[in-house]
Amino acid sequence: MNERLDKFEKMLSDIQNSYSKEKTEIDRLKSEGKEKSATYKHYLGNRLLYNWIIAKYKEYGLIE
Repeated sequence: MNERLDKFEKMLSDIQNSYSKEKTEIDRLKSEGKEKSATYKHYLGNRLLYNWIIAKYKEYGLIE
């Protein structure tokens, strides 16, 4: 069971890191006026997914 918990913790950490990194990239692309680029849309889509996953962790009381 401990191994499973470790995997969940790793997943959460990876998602939170990706969420932060992609926010930085979105801000950079936005400042360059590239909101219509495929890369921008890709990062934005990923952030929406990560946001949903993080919200689920919060909903179940797994994170604050």
